[in-house]
Amino acid sequence: MRIHVVDAFTDRPFAGNPAGVCLLDAEAWPEDAWMQRVAAELNHSETAFARQLPVGDGADWEIRWFTPLVETNLCGHATLATAHTLRRERGAVGALRFRSRFSGILTAHTQEDGSITLDFPAAPGTEVPVPEGLPEALGVKPEATFRTGALRDLLTVLPDEATVRAVTPDLDAMADVTRREDLRGVIITAPAPGAGLEYDFVSRFFSPAEGISEDPVTGSAHTALAPYWSTRIGRDGLTGLQVSARTGLVRTAVHGDRVHLTGHAVTVLDGTLHV
Repeated sequence: MRIHVVDAFTDRPFAGNPAGVCLLDAEAWPEDAWMQRVAAELNHSETAFARQLPVGDGADWEIRWFTPLVETNLCGHATLATAHTLRRERGAVGALRFRSRFSGILTAHTQEDGSITLDFPAAPGTEVPVPEGLPEALGVKPEATFRTGALRDLLTVLPDEATVRAVTPDLDAMADVTRREDLRGVIITAPAPGAGLEYDFVSRFFSPAEGISEDPVTGSAHTALAPYWSTRIGRDGLTGLQVSARTGLVRTAVHGDRVHLTGHAVTVLDGTLHV
């Protein structure tokens, strides 16, 4: 079968977040262990597996996501990469509906300018005390921390962009914190340093217990970032810059209990899987 590597949330190769995409022709899912091994072989933050559903099933495709270590509940950049691949390989246009095991129906809208907008459930945060050991793991004391419900991330607010960029986390200590607190990962974020920039806030994302030391661009994290910053800034439509080494821009718009995430994608590898 064909397998693709797509850089998501970027319009140029070798930036954004690389995702594996495997479009399955079988009517049933392969064994979980096989999909896990494929994801580990690719060794990207996430690999998406999608299989087409019969007409009238309520969705067009069913989708699952695997890190090199575990299956995950939601992945934005790999969903965007899958929609990009379906447009490129299958001529899919307009709205693509993906059925997921844990996050319901997710819709990707392909636009004429090449961008793709994901319609995901919002994950507004609930403020909680700073977990024990987190300041030591980050090397900085957070201003506030918020749990993001079913997303299972900890939204962690830092004072400014320079502090976010400077964080060099103790990943072992962070993995201990996330396991103890039953978290997928830790989002760190801060406002843009001023007006007139192409972005409104910055972020980084760490999930070492799930095999992701630092994720380059995390679409799903923006389902929590968008409600937080929209409330704080007072505007529904914003742009987030994830300041990883690869960087990437995510345009966000809050619509009630949904968040729209918009970005581009670029295919960088197209091959055949021989197992």
